[in-house]
Amino acid sequence: MTTAVAAPFRFFTLRVARTRRLGPSLVRVTFGGPDLRDFHSDGRDQSLSLFLPHPGQSEPAVPVELGDDWWQGWRELPDDVRAVMRSYTLRELRRNPDEIDIDFALHGLEPGAASPAGPASHWASTARAGDRVVLLGPAVADNRAIRFRPPADTDLVVLWGDETAVPAASAILESLPAGLRVRAWLEVRHSGDVQDLRTPADAEITWLVRDEHADGSTPGLDALRAAALPPSEAPYAWIAGESGRVRDLRRHLVGERGIDRRRVTFVGYWRQGLTEEQLREQGE
Repeated sequence: MTTAVAAPFRFFTLRVARTRRLGPSLVRVTFGGPDLRDFHSDGRDQSLSLFLPHPGQSEPAVPVELGDDWWQGWRELPDDVRAVMRSYTLRELRRNPDEIDIDFALHGLEPGAASPAGPASHWASTARAGDRVVLLGPAVADNRAIRFRPPADTDLVVLWGDETAVPAASAILESLPAGLRVRAWLEVRHSGDVQDLRTPADAEITWLVRDEHADGSTPGLDALRAAALPPSEAPYAWIAGESGRVRDLRRHLVGERGIDRRRVTFVGYWRQGLTEEQLREQGE
């Protein structure tokens, strides 16, 4: 298999090294493999594309030649054969040995779930050491798939993310310098998904648990609206997760808080009611 793609991204053939359950709806999968010696990233919210096998396949079906025209070759494979492609963020990169962690938010696996689990949730919930995947990721440490870029004069960082953004937000928090003021809201489904995060920054981290809201509401916007943010001359905000909530939170920060829109990074990782395939089709 040819693995090179035009820099700064390329394909990496990986295997599962181990898995660890972080909570009722979060699982960490650690990947390894010789290809990772060429994986480089300086970003804390590094975006990745992961290619997963269908049930019954020993490895994901991708084009034999993963060159610049890989997308067309992947799309031309039969639907029930073509590897499942999903977008994730890097949780951690380590050396000696070369490993990466990706945290998966599991949906639809619990009894009586409103919507059935998708293929990525099924795969992550049953992943075992040795399972094969293909990853499209960075070969250059500073690349366009890194979104968290606070200006040098930032004196306050505001973070919000749902469970799909918790891995990136956690990595961001761990990387921030001592003394930098941070106010973060992280939204998860279960109280068991709350994690003990450590950061040298002057951070106040609020966990929002949706299961504690009997009406099924999402608490993020209400919590941020009610919050008293510290005085700031140069705030920077990073918000990521479900597209509709991200949009509403950005409007609040820009329209009601008066934060310069150029200092608000917003990323829709998913959209309520749509699969990633449907989102991709809308963008074509």
